[in-house]
This record gives sequence, C-alpha cells and structure tokens, in this order.
Amino acid sequence: MSAALLPLFVAVPLMMAALLVIVGDRRVVHAVGLLGTMITAVGAAVLVILEFRSGGAIAHGISSWPFGIAIPFVADMFTALMLVVTGLLTIVCSWFAIASGRAANVYFAPLVLVLTAGVNGALLTADLFNLFVFIEVMLLPSYGLFVLAARHKGTLQQVAGARLYVTLNLLTSTVFLIGVGFIYGTAGTVNMGELAGLAKTDPTVAISGAVCLFALAIKASVVPVHGWLAAAYPATSPAITALFSGLHTKVAIYGIYRMYAVVFDGDSRWLWIGVTLFCLTMVIGVLGAVGEKTTRSILAFHMISQIGYILLGVALFTLAGLTAGIFYLLHHMIVKASLFLSTGAVEVRYGTGEIGKLSGIAKREPVIAVAFFIAALSLAGLPPFSGFVAKFTLILASVEAGQIAAVVVMLLVSLVTLLSMLKIWNGVFWGDSKSSEKVSTSNADDDAPATSPADGNLPEASPTGTAAAAASTSGRKQSVAEPASAAQSSGGVATKEAPTASATRADPETKASSATTVAERPRIGMALAGPAVFTAAITLGLGLGAELLLGLSATAAEGLLDTTAYVQAVMGS
Repeated sequence: MSAALLPLFVAVPLMMAALLVIVGDRRVVHAVGLLGTMITAVGAAVLVILEFRSGGAIAHGISSWPFGIAIPFVADMFTALMLVVTGLLTIVCSWFAIASGRAANVYFAPLVLVLTAGVNGALLTADLFNLFVFIEVMLLPSYGLFVLAARHKGTLQQVAGARLYVTLNLLTSTVFLIGVGFIYGTAGTVNMGELAGLAKTDPTVAISGAVCLFALAIKASVVPVHGWLAAAYPATSPAITALFSGLHTKVAIYGIYRMYAVVFDGDSRWLWIGVTLFCLTMVIGVLGAVGEKTTRSILAFHMISQIGYILLGVALFTLAGLTAGIFYLLHHMIVKASLFLSTGAVEVRYGTGEIGKLSGIAKREPVIAVAFFIAALSLAGLPPFSGFVAKFTLILASVEAGQIAAVVVMLLVSLVTLLSMLKIWNGVFWGDSKSSEKVSTSNADDDAPATSPADGNLPEASPTGTAAAAASTSGRKQSVAEPASAAQSSGGVATKEAPTASATRADPETKASSATTVAERPRIGMALAGPAVFTAAITLGLGLGAELLLGLSATAAEGLLDTTAYVQAVMGS
C-alpha cells in the first residue's frame, strides 16, 4: 500500500459525511454510505497489516510539504491492527443502531463518519499537536451522538451523564493541550520523530510528557480519574455506549502505548508507577460493579477494570508484556462491545436493563443468551475464548518481569469479574420467566421512527424506558414459552397493532398508562441480535486460533520496543 494513501483514512469519511448531509433524509443512502465507507476502510487496513507482517512502517507528509511543516501520517503493525478493529466495531455498532432504529436520525451516519475520521487521524498521526486536533475531531461528533440518544426526552440521569461527558472531555483536551505546549516550549518540536527518546534524557521534556500522559489517562479512565466513565456511558443509548466503548478509551490507550514507547523510549524508572496505578484500576473497577443494579452500569465498571489489564502491558514494557497488552486491547474491544450489544438488545426489546426486572430471558431469547454467555466467559478469562489467551499471556509476562503482586491481583479480579457476569446471567437470562411482569412504556422513545412489520425494527429504548409498545393478539395474552405469531418475522418486529411513536405522542393518556407483559413483546430478531452474535463468534475464533493474532501482536510489540523504523519513517516523510 502506498504511503500517499494514508490520508484517505481521514479524508474519505469526512467527504462521505458531507455528502450524506447534502442528500438529506434518505435512510437507505445513509446506511449504504456509512457501511460502505467503513467496509472499505477495514479492507484498506487489512492491506496495511499484510504489508507489515515482518515489521516496518510507512509515512507520508500531507500535501508533500517539507519535513517539520507537513502533518506526518505514519502506519505500522500496531496502527494497522487498531484501524481494523475500530473500523470493524464501527460497522457492528452501526448495524445495531440501524436495526434498533437509532440510526433513523438524519445526522447519525454523518456524525459517525466524522467520529471515524477523528479516530483514524489520531491513530495515524505522528505529531502531538495534531493528535490533540484529531481527538477534538473525535469528540465533537460524540457530543452530538450523545445528545441524539435522548433528544426531547432526556431523564435526569441522561442529562447529568451528557453534561459530565462533555465537561470531562473538555478538561482532558485542555490538559493535553497544556502538555503539548510544555513539550514545544522545552523541546522546540511536537513531532514524534524528533522527540524520540528525548524524555529519557531531558527531565523537562519528561515532565511535559507526563502532563500529556496524565490527560490520556483521564480519557482512558485510569484510577483515580475513572469515575466519569461509569456515570456517563450508561446514560446514553446502548448503540452509542457500545460504539464509544470500542473507540474513545482505546484511542487514549493507544496514545499512551505509542507516546511512552517513542518519547520516553520505555524508560524503566517510571514503570513502577504504571504497575501500581493499573493494578488499582483493576481492583477499584471490579469492586465498583458489585453494587450496581443495571447491566450497563455493571459492564461500565468492568470496562474500567479491564483497562487496568490492558495498560499493565505497557507498564511491564517487555516484548512479552507489550504483546500480551496489545492482544488484550484488541480482544477487549470486541468482547466489551459484544456484551454491551447483547444486553442492549434485551434493553431495546424489553425496555429495561435493571437486574431483577426481567428473568428467564434465555428461554425466550436463546440466541442472545448464548452470545452474552460466550462474551461473559471470555471477559472473565475462561478457555477456549480470547479472554483466556489474553489473561494467560499477561500473567506469564508479569511472572517473567517479576511482578508477582500484579499476578495475584489479576487472578482475584478475574474471579470477581466472573461473579459479576453470573449476576447478570442469573438476574436477566436465567430463572423462571416473569410473564406477568408489567413493563411500562411511558418513556418510549419519541424520536424513534414508527415501525411496521416490514422493516424489522423497533425504536431503541432509553436506559429507563421501553423502545416501543409490544404487539397484542386480539386481547389474548400469551405465555413466555409461546411466541407471538404476529412477531415472527426475521427482525422480531412489532405487529401492526403496535402503537407507533407518533401515536404515543398524540395520546399522552395512553402513553402514561400503557403497559405490556413480557410475553406480549416481540422477540429479538436476528437483525438486532446479529451484532452481538457476530462479535461473540469473533472472540471464540480468536481463542481457538490465537496464534495468528498473537503473532501480529508480537510484531506490533517489536515496533514499540525498537522504534527505529517508526522514527525513520516519520523523519523521511
């Protein structure tokens, strides 16, 4: 792949976003444009992986400006792996949003494409100031997506979550920009090639770089600056939560890996700080999940805990540690998205994610139950899934580095993680079905489109309300075990008797009083369950065929241990 094509990872999504805004409210065009662009980007990233199977890097200065002026775009194996997985997760989460009705908004696809451009730019740039710029490009559409999740009907939790999310990220960006300014003031450059190893020999550059690392740690949700994620992520819709889980914190983690490898040259003097903080992140994150009562809140705290595992790899800074950390990063992006998507499908269809409000869903929804079960076991680190390989290799790397205390922490946290996954399983999927449970539809999404049996979609629910009223069958209530005959289309859709969102708006009294039983609700169709099933299948495949991804991760780790190829590519761009 030619280095001159690297800027297209940013330019094409931006141009497609502009085009979709121009064409207006044409849902099919938006879906094709969004998914087509992302599939193309993933295919191009795969070509980059094939080019770097033996290591190396390529770079290009935008518009062929001379070195020091041009914005350098650089790709190596680590970058390529991240481009593939972030692109794949964007496709899957967009699929879920389309199936749940969330993508019906005319601005959804353009905002996701601008977000993609920011993510790709942040992964490719070798300039710290432009890293700040691309992080901002990521954040601006994210604010819009967060707001679209609860337009005109935000609960107090959603408003507070959006406010916290915006405030925290503005603070993070400010701190990072201050750090970049300090680096420029002390080193006279923000180019990664020129900064290579400088923090290891110059204390002033090291302090300036530490400010940037602190900002990235906030964005990655590292203890003690972790609480914002657990409060903000569950406050948006399941589709957006899954999307953000695979992009935002992971770009920050990538930045920490890359910056410590290049600018600090893996300076061993400060690694003990990372080991301490990341072990604390594991413990505090997993303990935070113990008292939570909703599926997404539990998963958000476990996301914090797992970030500690991922970053432990860079704190070890050995070939084995970096390989395990990169493998863990890629595995976690897929598994966490799968968990958010499986529980999100239940929340969309049944209107609640609260533990105990529903039970016995596995009998009615075996496909989504199996998807959740696979991803949950992988998160806990059980074989034969990718989570087992990730934790086992990280434990071996920790033993090799003499970090026995970290090994003990990892094993104990894994046990508590398994117990939390069983809590969700027992509270939502297992047990007797609550067929007589009334689930209010008073908070149905007013902005979601009205659906019909042909489209296979229901509007997506908010964290506290249902997505749409369920089907009824001539006044006769069915048991959980008996499927509603009118809801047996491939998408598990509502029957034509189901009230539309516009009808709900038009009749406030009906909206306030309507309630349905679990048995009356249409089942989760494959259109909605597919994303969770697909990602669960990937974690199983990565577990059974881990050798391939471990080999690629080792190549990426070698590029972080020896940054010569990366630096030479940047300097020659």
